[in-house]
Amino acid sequence: MSEPYQTKPGVKIPSHESSLPKRFYKAVDVVALDESFAVHLDGRPVKSPAKRTLALPTRALAELVASEWEAQGERINAPTMPATRLCFVALDLIPDARSATVAEVTKYASTDLVCFRAPEPPELTASQAAAWDPVLAWAEDSLGAHFVAATGLMPIHQDPVALQRVMQRAGELDDWRLTTLAHVTAVCGSALLALQLLDGEIDGEQAFALSTLDEHFQISQWGEDHEAADRLARLRTELVTMGEVLRALDAAPAA
Repeated sequence: MSEPYQTKPGVKIPSHESSLPKRFYKAVDVVALDESFAVHLDGRPVKSPAKRTLALPTRALAELVASEWEAQGERINAPTMPATRLCFVALDLIPDARSATVAEVTKYASTDLVCFRAPEPPELTASQAAAWDPVLAWAEDSLGAHFVAATGLMPIHQDPVALQRVMQRAGELDDWRLTTLAHVTAVCGSALLALQLLDGEIDGEQAFALSTLDEHFQISQWGEDHEAADRLARLRTELVTMGEVLRALDAAPAA
């Protein structure tokens, strides 16, 4: 067996944290503009990667973004700022990619997580039915979209009308909500869960639980390793924050 890698005495391997940009500001404030709200760092507005001022539609959303900047330590760690990252995408990318984004959400709906059921074991199939059948019932009641569930890996051919209803709902959204819907859809593997979160039918914690039902069943059977635990923790943070973003968007603009 080879010896473990060792560095020379006094030689330090750069840590991941040392490669992150240093925090360059002290004060974080929310500033009201004419019809929006900006986040200021030491009196200067936060700019997107495309150099646009991050002008947000509600004070609640601006305060959520500001809290992420305030929470940074000596280094700025972008993965810990999901609301900020989402708002950058909504501002810089989505206006020119709305059709493609709506199409991607609809594509997810055609192979939606909640429509694919395990053939066994019985405990898992029962858990999936109990958790996901109400999602399908909600889609029919709220969207007029009838989705069918199937067992195993065989492809499901969903009703084109159901997919059209999802496409129509996504296409009606403003850039902020469409961006959030698309992100939640990708994280969950489910457009229907994302639409429930959008409409306030479920919150971020519930979206996390419903979208990771299979993973948690496997953990209950075989235990959890550190890598899986880290991944689930990141997913939970993303979905809880996305729920907060949506509720912040629903808040009155305020002065």
